[in-house]
Amino acid sequence: MNIFDEENEISYKPLAEKMRPTTLEEFFGQEELVGDNQAIRKMIETDAISSMIFWGPPGVGKTTLAKIIAKETSSSFQELSAVTSGIKEIKDLIEIAKYNKSNGRKTIVFVDEIHRFNKAQQDAFLPYVENGNIILIGATTENPSFEVNSALLSRAKVYVLKSLSEEELKKILKHALEKNDEYNNVEIEEEAICLISKVSNGDARTALNTLENVINITKPVKGKKKITVSSLEKILGSKTFLYDKNGEEHYNLISALHKSMRNSDPDAALYYLARMLEAGENPLYIARRLIRFASEDIGLANTNALTQAINAYEASHYLGMPECNVNLSQAVVYLSVSPKSNALYTGYTKASNDARKTINVKVPLHLRNAVTKLDSSLGYGEGYMYAHEYEGHITNMQCLPDELKNEKYYIPTTNGNEKNVKTILENIEKLKKGK
Repeated sequence: MNIFDEENEISYKPLAEKMRPTTLEEFFGQEELVGDNQAIRKMIETDAISSMIFWGPPGVGKTTLAKIIAKETSSSFQELSAVTSGIKEIKDLIEIAKYNKSNGRKTIVFVDEIHRFNKAQQDAFLPYVENGNIILIGATTENPSFEVNSALLSRAKVYVLKSLSEEELKKILKHALEKNDEYNNVEIEEEAICLISKVSNGDARTALNTLENVINITKPVKGKKKITVSSLEKILGSKTFLYDKNGEEHYNLISALHKSMRNSDPDAALYYLARMLEAGENPLYIARRLIRFASEDIGLANTNALTQAINAYEASHYLGMPECNVNLSQAVVYLSVSPKSNALYTGYTKASNDARKTINVKVPLHLRNAVTKLDSSLGYGEGYMYAHEYEGHITNMQCLPDELKNEKYYIPTTNGNEKNVKTILENIEKLKKGK
């Protein structure tokens, strides 16, 4: 038999595709959007569909939901991939949409990975979204605020689709087992279903593909394919990490990473970084925590620390896993060996406490902005000293309210570059006292 036989190729569908829901009743997850009285369900029920962007991780139902919307509203569904399509494909599709409109039928254009379209390609949709020729539904795994043109974004509502919970994934897996007669000979432990749900990281496609692969390679014994946690771990190739991105271990590991860097221990920091990445943690989450650490625990002791952390975030954004692991490693080691200071953190904490206590304290008159004649007559700006007109570009003008005039919030340490900042502040104080 020819393994490339066209008939066989057409008849085969991956389990994830076979189980793709076609109605809202079959759709699992995203209750905040498609549950009773929720936004997208209401739009479908009233046939009042507008352009929208679905933002969320892979395998949470972005494409499926777009197809359901088209089916439930009897709209023509046209799909484009930003990876393979260009301006020509967009123009061809627009002609189809114009024809549909002339025959009283709506056209939903679904653009997968819309963030990969360049500005010109995204702009090509604008006039047709505005004149109603098409209803655009874009799907993206990246923040649309940064990746989608503002002009297009202003004409589409953004809906955030969340990673599916383990309970939702278990329902999807059990539904697949029940609906496929070919799996009547499969016996799978409840714990094994839980394990597949856990390692799938909220991705229904991954969960279903894993289930299908496991079933396909399990040899039947006395006509039954028995799948246990033990056999599943062997098939997956390794023990699963004890890690839940929304659970206690998630917070334990990020805490351990943070505290190891704070204690200037690059070895421990690299270990906890690896624990998180190898277990499937989102590298951008880790990168964001490094950005926070750079200011909270290093600050002006090494001003390059924040640059390193931001660069690691950008690299992780462009590369993704596994390539970005070395970028994050560079940042983690750099932050670990940098001189430490929490002066910014403690300074802001003290300032924020005072800010809450003195919420009704007015800004001193000489610091207020005199916009109108009335402002000036009330003394706004009176007595203000423009620092650049004074020797050394420094005055002895009081900027804090009287109630807080002697408070000190930023108290630099003598670590790293911050010792220079300390010296600068001491010299500023001497200059102020001499005036």
